[in-house]
Order: sequence, then C-alpha cells, then structure tokens
Amino acid sequence: MHQRSGDRYPRIRRRRPLLSVAAGAAAVVLAATACGSGTEDGVTELHFSWWGSDVRHAIFQDVIEAFEAQNPGVRVVGNYTDWSSYWDRLATDTAAGDAPDVIMQEEAFLREYSDRGALADLSELDGLDRSNLDPMIAESGDVDGRTFGVASGVNSIVILADPVAFEEAGVEMPDDETWTWDDFVAISAEISEATGGEIVGTQSITNEQGFQIFARQRGENLYDENGGLAFSQDTLTDWYRITEELVETGGQPGPAESVEIAAGGPEQSVLATNRGAMGMHWVNQIGAIGAAADRELEILRMPGETENERTGMFYKPSTYYTVSAGSEHPEEATAFVDFLVNSEEAAELVQMDLGLPSNLETRESVTSDLSGTDLAVAEFLTGLEDSIVDGNPPPPIGAGEVVNINNRVAQDTNFGELTPEEASAQFISEVESFIGDQE
Repeated sequence: MHQRSGDRYPRIRRRRPLLSVAAGAAAVVLAATACGSGTEDGVTELHFSWWGSDVRHAIFQDVIEAFEAQNPGVRVVGNYTDWSSYWDRLATDTAAGDAPDVIMQEEAFLREYSDRGALADLSELDGLDRSNLDPMIAESGDVDGRTFGVASGVNSIVILADPVAFEEAGVEMPDDETWTWDDFVAISAEISEATGGEIVGTQSITNEQGFQIFARQRGENLYDENGGLAFSQDTLTDWYRITEELVETGGQPGPAESVEIAAGGPEQSVLATNRGAMGMHWVNQIGAIGAAADRELEILRMPGETENERTGMFYKPSTYYTVSAGSEHPEEATAFVDFLVNSEEAAELVQMDLGLPSNLETRESVTSDLSGTDLAVAEFLTGLEDSIVDGNPPPPIGAGEVVNINNRVAQDTNFGELTPEEASAQFISEVESFIGDQE
C-alpha cells in the first residue's frame, strides 16, 4: 500500500562496483560504532547518515570522496542502513545525544525532529545557498518560519501503465490529460473482465499520498500549515468509495491478495509480475518495476486533474538534508549540505537516484545527459511544472503512524468490514487522536 519515494530509483551508469550485502552490512556495523564527530590531527570528522540500497551507498561514497578532495581538512564517515532499520537507529542515536552531523530526513518525520530540537535551523548557519532551488520545494523544509531541511530532489506519485497488458485486454490506453476517476474505475473493470481476471485493471490504490492528490483536486489537502487535517469527511468517503467500486467490479485484486501484494513492495506489484495493467507508484520506481516486468511501462498523470478548477498533483521532496542541532562542527556540516545540493559534481554522481535534482542549474546539467527510463522520468516531472499549483506543508508529528492507520482502515474497507462512511469517520478519529497525543 504505502511506498516510500526514496527507496529505489533507476540508474543509467555506476561509478564503482556495487557493495556486496556482506560488505554493506559490515560497513553499517563499523559505522554504528562511531556516530559522533570530532577533530583529529587537524582533520574534522563529520558523520553523514542515509538509507537505501547498495546502489545508493556506492553513489554516496563517491560523493563523499569528491567533497573530501575539495575539502582536505574534512573527513566524512558514512552511516547507512536500510529504510526499516534507519529510523529506530536514528531515534536511538538522537536520544543519546550522538546523532550524525548531517542527516537524511523524510518528509513524514521532519516536523517531529525539528519540533523536538534535534535539527539545526539552517537559516542561522552560514554557507548554504538556496537561491537556485526549485521554487515549488525551496521552502518545503521550513517549519514555523525556520529552515530545518533542504530538499535533495523532487518526485511525484503517478499511475504507471503496461501497454502490453492493455493490448492483451483489447482496451485503449487512456488520455491522461482528460481522464476522470470514473474513467479509471471503468477501465480497470473492463481490463479485468476482458481477460477473465488473468490481468487485473489496477493494483489497490489506498496509498494516503494518492488521497492527498484527490483532496487537492477538490481544493482541500491532507494537512494544513499547523499539522491538522485539512479535508472534509465527505471527500475521504468519496475516496474510499473508489476502492469499494474497484473491489466490487473486480478491477483490482481481492482483499487478501492486495495485502500480500502490498507487503511485497514494488518488485512484487501487479505490474512487476505481469499480472496487472496499472498501479499507483512513485514515478522514479518505474525503473525497478519495469526491470522486474521486463517491459517498458508508460507514465500517466493521475485521474481527475481536469475534473475541477484545481489540479492535485504535486512535487514531493524526495528526501531532505538536515544538520544535527548537536553537531560540534555546524560550519563544516553546512558546507557538506551545500555541496550535496548545489555542486554539479555531486549532481552528476547522484543523477536521478533522488529524483529530479532540486537545484535548477544542476538539474539542467544532469538531465541533458540522460537517456532511456531516466530521461522519461525527467521529462515527465519537468512537464508537470505548469500544472502544479503549489506544494504541501510539512506533515505533523506522528505522520509516520498515519500511514499505518490508513493501511489498516483501507484493508478493512477492502474486506467489506467498513463502509466508506465508516472508514472515513474511523480514519479521521484515529488520526486526530494520535496527532493530538504527540503535541
């Protein structure tokens, strides 16, 4: 159901061999023994933490080497692990006052760490230039008028479609400039029916980020600037009705199968396994999914973008770079963040691993050298610029748990244990209660 945007991305080329699983695990263990920074023999040591695959680990090692070559008085030690382990470890290190100097952050946790005084206000530190950042996300790391994070890149949630599946079902690919949510449900049901269920129309679309687009299309939002819910119950009820219709018409897999598919991640999606025609995913997951499917997939805009006066699609910051409030070397840490965001050399190494670069100048440099899937992703994201209205405020403290609440309520709706009306009421009640407890 919920898929993080910063986990897997297509790559065109690598600068070094991938780390082996054993080597990667050993590096994590070694890095875990020394999270704090220090100065030794005139060399300042910084610690930088991130999550991701072996591909990303190799990329950031190259980035670190490039930074150190330009800053011989600074040594950067990488602390990295997979997504599921990252947050427990970061919480433990932060609570112990041993947080890394530079921390990769996710949107759902930015407010939580900033409100608890764990992150430095970057606007008070010298050396970070934000003048060339994409205006859609330039201030997305601001919380209550202070800057706690700078976006690494931009991403967007989309519908990925398999032209082969559409052809086998005898159904035309939709016009993503004009299609509606009713069209989406009808097309999904038509594909499932035409293939006798061998190809389902779509994977379950219960991701809360999808609902955020649906709400934005109606002039609402998932959260407001203060971290409260910013949508009506009627809007959420209508969203759950789409799921109800997909289940009733067979346009998506059955409830039990949907749970199993979601647990398998992108590589076990209906698209990746050639069992479906559409799925809602982050656009830069197309490389991993297409590779698993051994097919070229097509990127479609979300349904409903022309149904109302307001469009709903948005740029999501892929990740944020932040500086620990307890760093003993904030000047060097800020210089490293500036290098990560503004250096053309860093951008050439990272390429599309963190989405379309947030710096407009390095973005142009990187995208001019792309091909294949990476080029398709870059062109799609760039093509959204004129239709995106604005960005979203940082999620409230506890937003990570909202994902779990949504998954649970959506599953109960899929199984028919909740009506759309009951589901929306339960979601709102649980989220408001949880968020209130965090304040």
